[in-house]
Amino acid sequence: MIARPPILITGASGFIGRALARELLDAGYDVIGLTRRAGALPDSLPGGLAFAPWDGRTAAGWGPLAENARAIVNLAGDNLAEGRWTEAKKARILASRIEAGSAVVEAVRAARAKPRVLVQASAIGFYGPAGDEELDENDPSGTGFLAGVVRAWEESTKAVEALGVRRAVIRSGLVLGAGGGVWPRLALPFRFFAGGPLGSGRQAFSWISLEDEVRAIRHIIEHEELAGAFNLTAPGPLRQKEFCRVVGRSLRRPCWLPVPAPLLKLLFGEKARETLLNGQRVLPRRLLAAGFAFRHPAAASAVAALLR
Repeated sequence: MIARPPILITGASGFIGRALARELLDAGYDVIGLTRRAGALPDSLPGGLAFAPWDGRTAAGWGPLAENARAIVNLAGDNLAEGRWTEAKKARILASRIEAGSAVVEAVRAARAKPRVLVQASAIGFYGPAGDEELDENDPSGTGFLAGVVRAWEESTKAVEALGVRRAVIRSGLVLGAGGGVWPRLALPFRFFAGGPLGSGRQAFSWISLEDEVRAIRHIIEHEELAGAFNLTAPGPLRQKEFCRVVGRSLRRPCWLPVPAPLLKLLFGEKARETLLNGQRVLPRRLLAAGFAFRHPAAASAVAALLR
């Protein structure tokens, strides 16, 4: 029996969800993960994390847990990075986010004592391909499939605001951490002396360490005045080729073998054009204004921590 109002996390068994659960448990919170695979959970989950089943589409079975919850963190969604963006994959990417958001709203609407805050996952893909222009939370959404998905993802839980619930939207950059995310894919070629920039390497690369990602989410939960959109990116975005050099120096490997843009387009199609070969130079202005202090504001620090 959980005595205190818990924090509920959808997507708690995922890369960010596991790290967030560990951060919150270490801080003394009671945490419940909502999962569709209760019988096949990874061994890397933190001890003390409770689970409740959900179908990813409705509040059936778990909805009462939203009653007076300390927070709900909605991270659920089909993995954007896995596989080619076929029409079927694109449909799953969008539907998984809309359905999860609808389930969260359903639970909040039914709760007599509302959760204190809803943290809604999002991504810097919201801004669309943007070249070298510096972007912050005041900039509008861009164009393309990913920007459209992210807008819909953010909107999926907007209805809780009319129910009196504080809502924060976290637009995450590329999250660098051990055991998942983009880091294993970035580091692997370097280990075989084949590392290099993607395409021209001039595209902006806005990133954040996994440690700072989960600390920022906790910061938003704990500060009752924080609502609206927050860019979860380190304050030092780089060009992709600059980040490549950081990784090469840290691994004592060269950054010399560019991956040709035509090859990436052939392999990954639309995903390559919108993500690998384009980027956004995104700054965390609202997060810094809210008093958040990054542990890893520079890429060299983040990569060194990963290698430790």
